[in-house]
Amino acid sequence: MRVDVSSRLIPPTIEWSRSHLPAVKFFRLSQLRKLRGCEQVAAVCYRVRGSSLEFLLVRTNSGHWTFPKGKAEPGLTHAQAAALEAFEEAGVHGRIEEASFASYVRRKRSGARNRSAGRSVEKELSVQAHLCEVLRLEAPQERDRNPTWFSAEKAKRRLCEDRAPDFAAELARLIDRAASRIRRLRSQNSATTLAQQKDAPLQLSGRIRKMIRQS
Repeated sequence: MRVDVSSRLIPPTIEWSRSHLPAVKFFRLSQLRKLRGCEQVAAVCYRVRGSSLEFLLVRTNSGHWTFPKGKAEPGLTHAQAAALEAFEEAGVHGRIEEASFASYVRRKRSGARNRSAGRSVEKELSVQAHLCEVLRLEAPQERDRNPTWFSAEKAKRRLCEDRAPDFAAELARLIDRAASRIRRLRSQNSATTLAQQKDAPLQLSGRIRKMIRQS
């Protein structure tokens, strides 16, 4: 799929999957008012090598490890916007799920200041996370992102470094949820493949077919 957005192109090797319904998360009305217009998307990029599951993280400008992430783009679905971030920040080509598997809230200090408190105002951002299976990588378009593969446990440790305990715990839970969903998807795919093989017609070699005709 190729989508032109402000002269930027979604890489044609990104594929879309609608294999599940979005995860349900409830917010208070006061939270929804704060989150209006402050939505972001993240691509939780992974690969499976043998029995090992690895996640791809990138560096932020402040040096933290994170998922490829950015604002929801006008005219794109959240999955398409997440795929675009994965491509630009990490050079990812792969398959991304159309529906998000989880969401979380991050707090970011804005440039505005609270005059009465004398400190920067914190803004809450809702982040919709989409699973993206990486098929291949190329050099990212954005500099100094340093995309790196980590095991699930190492990814959790990197995500938790120098972050507030509540936010760090939320990111660690996100890795756990992603790993659980990936295992479930692979199990379903394996069961489907076995069923297809069982129902497939028997393929006979030319030598065997000749022997049958001669008998």
